[in-house]
Amino acid sequence: MIEIRPFESLGKADHGWLEANFHFSFAEYQDHRRLNWGKLRVWNDDIIAPHSGFPPHPHQDMEIITYVRKGAISHKDSLGNEGRTVAGDVQVMTAGTGIMHAEYNLEDEELHSFQLWILSDRKGHKPSWGTRTFPKEDRSDQFVVLASGREGDEDALPIHTDGRVLGATVKAGESVTYDLGGRKGYLVPASGRVEVEGEEANARDGVAIADVDVLTVKALEDAELVLVDTA
Repeated sequence: MIEIRPFESLGKADHGWLEANFHFSFAEYQDHRRLNWGKLRVWNDDIIAPHSGFPPHPHQDMEIITYVRKGAISHKDSLGNEGRTVAGDVQVMTAGTGIMHAEYNLEDEELHSFQLWILSDRKGHKPSWGTRTFPKEDRSDQFVVLASGREGDEDALPIHTDGRVLGATVKAGESVTYDLGGRKGYLVPASGRVEVEGEEANARDGVAIADVDVLTVKALEDAELVLVDTA
């Protein structure tokens, strides 16, 4: 089962400094058909104006993954962590028993990011935060695990859930495959037009996937892909 969710159909919010696009019900956007996809609860496509951002706010019992598409995000939290994550790289926060954090665009250009929330496997994890560099050339024509709760994925940022966040870059005319094994997948091209099991998707469209063993994605244009594999 492949369901294309065009970017134009996503929930929208414009706060001036923040242009938000919601793949799933979030804040004032509510759609009972788009509450979650497996344990994936939130996929927000955000554009944040220069020198603005989210002031300190709390989270609990959620794995929060931020994929930076353009610019850089600066993080600060109640554990004393501070860091800056740039385009193509990833930060992960386990909210666990509770954490306060702030996220700002301190740069002179817009910040474009995907923020994903995945349900933790249980309540009560110790809160944590981390960031890591993932060179795009290492993802050429293959999916690379960026964040994972699975054994054997030691090179990925750790999350407390039975799932993975993966990235790939694909040249026009080339294809990448991934063994979903019948689990749920949710794919978003950060850029480029692709064909997913015969269905076309444009940049920033959502592709909800179920009951597919081996997923094949063909790039119709040079493409940058982000995929969640979830129970």
